[in-house]
Amino acid sequence: MNSFDYSLFHLINGLSHQNKFFDGLIVFLAGYLQYVLLALAVFLLLAKVKDWRRQLYVFSVFILSAIISRGLITEIIRFFYHRLRPFLALNLTPLVRDFSGSFPSGHMTFYFVLVLVVFLINRKWAWFFVAGVILMGLARIAAGIHWPSDILGGILIALFSYLIVRKILPLQNKTA
Repeated sequence: MNSFDYSLFHLINGLSHQNKFFDGLIVFLAGYLQYVLLALAVFLLLAKVKDWRRQLYVFSVFILSAIISRGLITEIIRFFYHRLRPFLALNLTPLVRDFSGSFPSGHMTFYFVLVLVVFLINRKWAWFFVAGVILMGLARIAAGIHWPSDILGGILIALFSYLIVRKILPLQNKTA
C-alpha cells in the first residue's frame, strides 16, 4: 500500500464514528444503495427500452460484463493477491463488515458495469447512477472496508470488461 492510498483512506474514513446519523448514511450508501440502483436499472430497462431485441442486448451486455469483471477478473486477482481490508489491517472498528479480499472492490466491478449499461438506456439517468456509485465507493472507504485503490481498481476492471463485451457485441442499428 502506498502512502497516498493510506492518507486518502484516513481522510475519508475519518468521517465515520462522528455521529449516528452520518454513520447510518454511510451504512446505507455502502450496503443498501446497491439494491435501489439495481431495482431502478431494471425499471429503466423495462420502461425506457420498448424493443425486446434492444432489451436483450442491454441485458446481455450487463450480464457478460458483470461475469467477466466480478466473476472472473476480480476472483482471479483475489486468488493470487490477498489484500486485507483496512479495518483488519489497521485494527479499526468498521461500520460494515466483510471478510473477503479487499482488492479489487467487487461492488465497484459490478455496479460500475451497471452504470455503463445505464448509459445505453438513458444518459440523464446514467449520471444519477454515476453519482450513486461514486457515493457507494466513498462510503465503503468511510465504513473501513476498502482502500481507495480498491475502488479505483474495481472501476477500471469494470470499464475494461464493458469495453471488451461491447467490442464482442457491437450495437446493431435497426435497418428497415
